[in-house]
Amino acid sequence: MQNLQRALEAEWMAPHELRRPYKRPAISDQQRRRDIELLRQSQQRSDSQNRARRLASSILSLPDHASPDTAHIDLPDVLDDDYDLVLEQSPELRDASPTARDLDVVQASKLKGSAARHWFARQLMLPEWMIDVPPNLDRDWPAGKRCFVVSSNGSTVSRLRNGSVLHHFPSFLPNGARNKDISAPSHVYCILDCIYHEFDQTYYVIDMVCWRGYSLYNCSAEFRFFWLNSKLSESGACNPPSTYHRYRFSVVPICDCNQIGLHKAYTGSFTFVKDGLLFYNRHAHYQTGNTPLALVWKDDLCSQYVLDTDSKGHVPAQQQVVLELQEDGNLMTSDDHPIVLGFLERDFLQKSGLQAGNLLRFSVIDECVKIVDGKLELGDLQYIGKANRARAFADSYSKVFFQYTARHSPLRFHDLIAFLNPNYHENAENNDIEMIG
Repeated sequence: MQNLQRALEAEWMAPHELRRPYKRPAISDQQRRRDIELLRQSQQRSDSQNRARRLASSILSLPDHASPDTAHIDLPDVLDDDYDLVLEQSPELRDASPTARDLDVVQASKLKGSAARHWFARQLMLPEWMIDVPPNLDRDWPAGKRCFVVSSNGSTVSRLRNGSVLHHFPSFLPNGARNKDISAPSHVYCILDCIYHEFDQTYYVIDMVCWRGYSLYNCSAEFRFFWLNSKLSESGACNPPSTYHRYRFSVVPICDCNQIGLHKAYTGSFTFVKDGLLFYNRHAHYQTGNTPLALVWKDDLCSQYVLDTDSKGHVPAQQQVVLELQEDGNLMTSDDHPIVLGFLERDFLQKSGLQAGNLLRFSVIDECVKIVDGKLELGDLQYIGKANRARAFADSYSKVFFQYTARHSPLRFHDLIAFLNPNYHENAENNDIEMIG
């Protein structure tokens, strides 16, 4: 057992001085991903209407295997991998092709248990963690602060990220209740991306995926937010609860990303527990999985959970990461295009009995971390053990990067404000920012 706890030696990476200053390049690694994603979505020609119909049908038809007594969100940080409701890894989908998330309704309805929940976990759009300030922050990124809610066939169902039913209820959403004033043809349905707030029994809507059967997958965030604000209030879904409307819906405050809007989002008081700021690129489509066109940022003043905690709720002395083991010993992130952040020797794998697909937890040796050309590289990793079986995915690359910088050289609120200063780009040489790494 002691052998399993020894530090993993990664000889391919030399240690360096932790507090060595470095310059963040004008175009960071995250900015490259943003540029690529915007280009990809402009070239994509997908049938978003069929995708929305497939998701709506599947949410209503997939079986629920979770206890109703435990199917609730009791943590404010619904965007954080460690505080989200997570699920057991599904061998059925883990071994499937990358198109598993695009199953049609017939295939999806055959999935059971963790496989069904895993499928739903892939349907939400998840933000990357902000590790730099995007260019054009004020023009392209409105700021603001998870479960799918589907109304169809006279009923409304909310499902958590793990696919479990949270609530089954009537609502004023289109076709969301068996009432002559609300009912509609079977092809009419609605899909909302929400955060359910237990304290005030309210669904806070952060995005609109489909409205009255019209898919918004390939619409810009700016257009989706416009429809969200206008259509939701018109439907009566924001009204207080009643016989045919059990829960109240409310739009999460959305601010323009200028100095006034950012200050309002950061310092303002809200009816829910605030847990950071969520930035959307105005041009971004709604896509499944991690996207660099949505970013989450936190600090101690707007979130209780900036640094990851251990199983006891304590912040460990060293940063911890969860990575997925591959057949060749590589340790990968959960991104759509996974990034290798470590390696396990074959001898270690044989002695430990670890297998491909295992999610493993490591401590990061700070002295062996490098940031090269805007990319984070981990050297020594100390093996701790397998991640909790309830966990579904490894950490994303941006989360690992954010957690590292949050401990050593965090991106602060005044950095965001400074970037919105009209004179910032004139005074900054090549947009370089001095950092400590």
